[in-house]
Amino acid sequence: MLLDTPLCDFGWKAPNFTLKNANGDGFTMSDYLGDKGLVIMFICNHCPYVKAIAARLAEDTKQLMAEGINVLAVMSNDYQSLDADSPANMQHFAKQYGFTFPYLVDEDQQVGQQYGAVCTPDFFGLNHLGELQYRGRLDDARLQDDPNRVPELVNAMRLIAKTGKGPEQQHASMGCSIKWR
Repeated sequence: MLLDTPLCDFGWKAPNFTLKNANGDGFTMSDYLGDKGLVIMFICNHCPYVKAIAARLAEDTKQLMAEGINVLAVMSNDYQSLDADSPANMQHFAKQYGFTFPYLVDEDQQVGQQYGAVCTPDFFGLNHLGELQYRGRLDDARLQDDPNRVPELVNAMRLIAKTGKGPEQQHASMGCSIKWR
């Protein structure tokens, strides 16, 4: 089911969490907050919307991380019912697209629920205090690869890193609904 993300609730305090990647290594959100902020994104392997942006997502997140803005990805889908999103397939998907950020399994779906994640992809841009400042889309290209695209997530996170505040104008991300148990 196609869904759009809600509007940004500026200042909402993101809950801390610890999740593991497919190898069993633990990652704690607060360790990645950093002084320039953090992107937390809810993605999965099977969603056509995530697949359509995956190469651009890898490129944009590498750029953000090179600028000192941290990135975590969370997979909250019920992979017991949807094998395409299993941890083994997460590893394959991350390698296929060259993801360099931690890609974490939300085994009990608690983090996705705490964040109010609704679809994949769903982007949360946090300032250095862990306050939500961006809840929008990756770019304006949507499902196409457009060389003239506006990298909205990158631009928003640069603004957040510089000022602590996100842009007033934001466009909802859209994608497949998260597959809850």
